Order: sequence, then C-alpha cells, then structure tokens
Amino acid sequence: MPNRGKKYKAALEKVDRLNRYSLSEATELIPKLSYSKFDATVNIAVRLGVNPRHADQMIRGAVVLPHGTGKPVKVLVFAKGEKAQEAIDAGADFVGAEDMVEKIQKEGWLDFDKTIATPDVMALVGRIGRILGTRGLMPNPKVGTVTFDVERTVKELKGGRVEFRVEKAGIIHCPVGKISFGAQKLSENILAVVDMLMKLKPSTAKGTYVKGISISPTMGPGIKLDVSQVLSALNQ
Repeated sequence: MPNRGKKYKAALEKVDRLNRYSLSEATELIPKLSYSKFDATVNIAVRLGVNPRHADQMIRGAVVLPHGTGKPVKVLVFAKGEKAQEAIDAGADFVGAEDMVEKIQKEGWLDFDKTIATPDVMALVGRIGRILGTRGLMPNPKVGTVTFDVERTVKELKGGRVEFRVEKAGIIHCPVGKISFGAQKLSENILAVVDMLMKLKPSTAKGTYVKGISISPTMGPGIKLDVSQVLSALNQ
C-alpha cells in the first residue's frame, strides 16, 4: 500500500472498511472524506462480471446524469452546412470542418472536452484520428457522437452526459458529480449510471454481473457500497 499523508489517513479513519454502505449512507459520508480545498469530483467504480477480451462483453456506453457533472464542458462539432448551424444554435463551443481539422493538425489545438461529428465528415476527421484517439476525443458511433442528431447530442454533452468503457480488469470508472451536490443529487446520478450498466448487460455474461460498487472523492478514500441495496433502489 502506498505511503499516505496525514489528511488521507484521518479521512480513512471515518470509513469502516469491512462495511458495505447503503447508497444514502455513502452519499452522506462522502463530503467528510474529501480533504481538497476545491469542490471535488465524486467518482464511481463498478466492478463487473464480464471478460472484456470477448467483443460481446466489451461494455461501452454513455449516460446523461440527471444533475450533470458540475463541470463546464467545451464541445467541438465537426459538421457542414445546416448541421453546422444546428450545432451553433444548440450551444456548441466550436463548429467547423476542414478549418478545425487544420487547426488541430497545425497548431496542436485541443482546447475542448468532447467532440461530435456528422457521418458525412468522418473521413475528414479521420485525418486527425491519432491525435484525438490517444486523448479519448475521437467521435464514436458506439457512444452516439457520430450522428446527424446534432442538437440533441450537443445539449446532452453540455448538460452532463458521461461516457464509460470497461477496463481490462472489468471495471467501469466515471464521474457522478461534485461534493457540493449533496446526497440526494449524487444518489440519483449514481443510480442513473448503474441503471445504464444494467441495460447494457451482455447475454453472454455468466454469474454475478455487478460484483462491486465504490465511490470516492478526487482526494480521499473510497466507500464500498452494498450492491444488493443499490440494485433494489433502482426499482423503487
């Protein structure tokens, strides 16, 4: 175990490591575990009973959090003509096609958080695939960012849509809000993520699908949740 500082150790003493907390208990406790001076992000980690080496068990998707992430999101849309205007009207921060590709290629410009592209310009965007791909910024049809439904997608990304992808160890990580959200909003955002993961459960997954859930602040220890209680809360 890495050598932890005094603040981390003090926060860790507030957590019963053997306990599995209910969702309400965990979201009430999480602010007491954060020792950062800023409004920390709360992250969720879900361990799934899947084998990502099998293509049909590679869980990947996106979910619109009911209360957003609490973080402003800069959206770049690759589009032309009417779809470019639609993106502008929807509130996209940057819109273009060849000009944006050239700006990224020649200037190394990457002052944006999310990208959307209409299918007809994907060949153009492909020129900067390596640049965007290594930073997780490449538009992808699997998460709905290669689409002609530009207005809806821009509004979702600006409003708090988060993307996730299962890691080799079978774990999903994504943000679920800020410490300042309070227990109720954090709980609703967490349930939205878990609900989406349940909808994405592959038919080939055997045994227990959701093996573990934990939440943690940017700076502070994590809290393990009672999986059965969280799943039952989805049906309430």
